[in-house]
Amino acid sequence: MYTLKNERIEQEVMICRCEEVTEQEIRAAIRAGARTIDAVKRLTRAGMGLCQGRTCTSLVASLIREEMRVPLEEILPPKKRLPIRPLEISLLVQQDVEE
Repeated sequence: MYTLKNERIEQEVMICRCEEVTEQEIRAAIRAGARTIDAVKRLTRAGMGLCQGRTCTSLVASLIREEMRVPLEEILPPKKRLPIRPLEISLLVQQDVEE
């Protein structure tokens, strides 16, 4: 889909492919008050997909920089959380070890 914006034609660009979040959705979140990558993530789900933001985090930071007109160094990096994965119950049970 193409839209006219600021006297130029822009294509709807997919920024987060995992969650299918477009550039326009991210810009709208920033204009609505999201000032950090984590805030954009909470409003749009960009960065919550399978890649955990490895693909789109730098693009989101660039959009924040453009919209807010601040240097990239002033944009807080996203908080990193360990992925939750299923564990075998035997890994959680303490076993008697013979010495």
